Amino acid sequence: MCCSQPLSEEHLQPQVQIPFFTEQIKGMRFFDPHVHMTSRTTDDYQAMADAGIVAIIEPAFWLGQPRTGVDTFKDYYSSLVGWERFRSSQFGIQHYCTIGLNSREANNEALAEQVMEILPLFIYKEGVVGVGEIGFDDQTAAEEKYYRLQLDLAKEALLPVQIHTPHRDKKRGTTRSMDIALEHGLDPYSVIVDHNNEETVKEVLDRGFWAAFTIYPFTKMGNERMVKIVEQYGTERIMINSAADWGISDPLAVPKTAALMKQQGISDEAIRLVTYQNAITAFAQSGQINVADFETPKGIDQTEKFEGNTVLRGGQQPRIDKSSIIIR
Repeated sequence: MCCSQPLSEEHLQPQVQIPFFTEQIKGMRFFDPHVHMTSRTTDDYQAMADAGIVAIIEPAFWLGQPRTGVDTFKDYYSSLVGWERFRSSQFGIQHYCTIGLNSREANNEALAEQVMEILPLFIYKEGVVGVGEIGFDDQTAAEEKYYRLQLDLAKEALLPVQIHTPHRDKKRGTTRSMDIALEHGLDPYSVIVDHNNEETVKEVLDRGFWAAFTIYPFTKMGNERMVKIVEQYGTERIMINSAADWGISDPLAVPKTAALMKQQGISDEAIRLVTYQNAITAFAQSGQINVADFETPKGIDQTEKFEGNTVLRGGQQPRIDKSSIIIR
């Protein structure tokens, strides 16, 4: 078409371009059991839905700077069981969460005591599938104190536990986390130990815990390494997540890893287990997960409101094709 000719309405319509890797995983469903959607955009939700992600778990975590009062925790926990659950549904993704006091903020003991008082108000709410993410960061005495208290809370509520293993001195922190969980009488099968690597995986699996792996650029696991983990250890009690948050992270890490596994000759059934079924099996121990909620497609009405608000602005259509230069 010559540039001197006027563009018609048809020419201005955005052309949807599907990411290349999705062709390799077409028809597969994915469950990301650790992703911090509060810090992600609605564009991310749309991309995740397009890539086959049908359900997610959002653990309560640190927001990048310390919170200064218990009311900020109340509002945050409320958003996890309220607005964020609604926002996810507007893109056809079932949203669950785990509720807990993260290890970083456990070191503010005056505030931590107040947070412990409100946790029982949230852990029994619909969509809460565990207590988490809890555990160690700097492996301080305060972190251990509130980790132990939250293990008891999970045991009382009959909820799974989602453990954050530390970035520093990971092997020792992981071993200590499991030791303490066993001291408190938790069944390892109800405990998901997250952010594993080659150094920790054998012990976690040998002791009967679930081993979760985070595909996160540079700081945790790359997906080429993840392929080798599955080749070496198989699929039993192994799951993959993105832990996408406000940092340099990728909410499509799970489907991208599935595509890489398929390229590397991992069977479709093995891929299904580590990117979908194992997360369901582990967290369904909460009694909160019904696969019919996300395996049966539901109509989406994006004019629906949550407390008077929608994901739409000014009547806009939320689907924005980033491959087009046209923004309406």
